[in-house]
Amino acid sequence: MPTLEYHDKIAVLDLGGDENRFSPDFLDEVDAHLDTALAEGAQGLITTASGKFYSNGLDLDWLGANTDRGQWYVARVQALLARVLTLPVPTAAALPGHAFGAGAMLAIAHDYRVMRADRGYFCFPEVDIRIPFTPGMAALIQAKLTPKAAVASMTTGRRYGGEAAAEADIVDVATAEDRVLAGALEILIPLGGKDSGTLGAIKNTMFAPAVAALTAP
Repeated sequence: MPTLEYHDKIAVLDLGGDENRFSPDFLDEVDAHLDTALAEGAQGLITTASGKFYSNGLDLDWLGANTDRGQWYVARVQALLARVLTLPVPTAAALPGHAFGAGAMLAIAHDYRVMRADRGYFCFPEVDIRIPFTPGMAALIQAKLTPKAAVASMTTGRRYGGEAAAEADIVDVATAEDRVLAGALEILIPLGGKDSGTLGAIKNTMFAPAVAALTAP
């Protein structure tokens, strides 16, 4: 279950200690915590997790049991990705473990990423599990990664450890397990106090094509 706390004025949203898959209830809880953080004047947002997964992405069990709601579900996931991408405060994903599929996309939607160096993988497995990227998800990844990294990560299903992810500029920092959250805080704390209206407008302009693709009917 996602929980929200603060380190000074930086909101830290812990996605939970399980696989943190994107069930509809999970998505609602994350959105509610984002609402709270913004309403309470947070000057930055970090998402992290307390188990071996940052997030394993889509809730395929829920989707398999609700095939008639698949289009609604994907739109709901993409709405969260678009929201994080354009959140009007500095953001960082602190990855203590695995980030797969849509979980990796959530990490990519942040401004910065700090990943554990010695364990855990960052992976887009879609090519191997025969689930093509939606136009919105592809646009998000291509907006945030270099062309070389996008091709390598999207078409091969490669599992990147922390050091390899940093070398490919998928994450900004690879560090020790006990430094992941601290590393994210070190990035965001100096950025506190930016005008949220201006920052939100800049992000919406920077990522307009990805946002349009993620939120298209």
